[in-house]
Amino acid sequence: MSELKSDRNEQTPQIPEEELTAQTVEEVQADPTEEDLSPEDFEIIGKNLEKMESISRPSLTFWQEAWRRIRGNRAAFISLILLIIYGLLAIFAPMLSQYGFDQQDAYSMRAGFSLEHWLGCDALGRDLWVRVWMGARVSLTIGLLAAIINSLIGTVLGGFCGYYGGKLDMIVMRIIDVIYGIPSLIVCILVMVVLGSGVESLIIAMVIVGWTGTCRFTRGEVYRLKEQEFVLAAQVMGEPVATIIIRELIPNIMGLLITNLTMAIPGAIFQEAFLSYIGLGISPPDASWGVLAKEGTKMLQVAPHILYVPAFFICTTVLALNQLGNGLRDAFDPRLRGTE
Repeated sequence: MSELKSDRNEQTPQIPEEELTAQTVEEVQADPTEEDLSPEDFEIIGKNLEKMESISRPSLTFWQEAWRRIRGNRAAFISLILLIIYGLLAIFAPMLSQYGFDQQDAYSMRAGFSLEHWLGCDALGRDLWVRVWMGARVSLTIGLLAAIINSLIGTVLGGFCGYYGGKLDMIVMRIIDVIYGIPSLIVCILVMVVLGSGVESLIIAMVIVGWTGTCRFTRGEVYRLKEQEFVLAAQVMGEPVATIIIRELIPNIMGLLITNLTMAIPGAIFQEAFLSYIGLGISPPDASWGVLAKEGTKMLQVAPHILYVPAFFICTTVLALNQLGNGLRDAFDPRLRGTE
């Protein structure tokens, strides 16, 4: 131990006492303590009320926030743009074309893609560009109308069932169970056989079996919301039941209803295409995507583009609607509001 202490003493340099005192004074002068500070050394800045009261993020309504999040969802936004383009082409493309949707040309039968016929011609020489967009008018109209009518019926009926409950709820739920027990396509086929082919028959057949999902969903949401404070306040103020359901409850689930509507349109379009494909939908020479696909299967070996063209538009439309529905579901989710 004595040897270690002696080694440490040898390694530590010895500083004279005069130099040590001078160095300590300089350090004290360079780093003043609290006793050396005076009020004149500080500046009172005060409160910046404008900065304190400013909002860190812009104030957005529910719909503005949903639109901002849809634009941020690349897949949903691209799908929305694609559907808008398809809708505009369905309206204006047949009007601006030099060919009619039923105009035949014997010299252009089964013609391929060209500058004269952008998407070729079918087996009778009819221009596929015009027929595809005429078919889009029918298919999109049937899909939109069927989905909207299903949503209206299901929303109103489900709202009253969820609010009242009791016998009305029990009867409607048992009817829904019976409809769910029968495959929807079989019901549609039976209705089409009875009513015949046509746009009206297709919509009626889809509505008969299509309102059940929206009704069940709306019933559950209204049953959950009817005990909330804003509903109790409306009851105390003496508002009628119909007013409470339409003005108080349904707006609180409107985002989810729009999402369900968007997700229901692809099913309606595919159902129309299938019924037209098996001969129970639109009758030729009228065009729909299902009719065009049916005509294309007959020429699959000779001119496959007659089938590939309508199949491409059916697939892209259904895919775009599904992606848009997923984006709307995320955009309207209140748990994700303000998290970005």
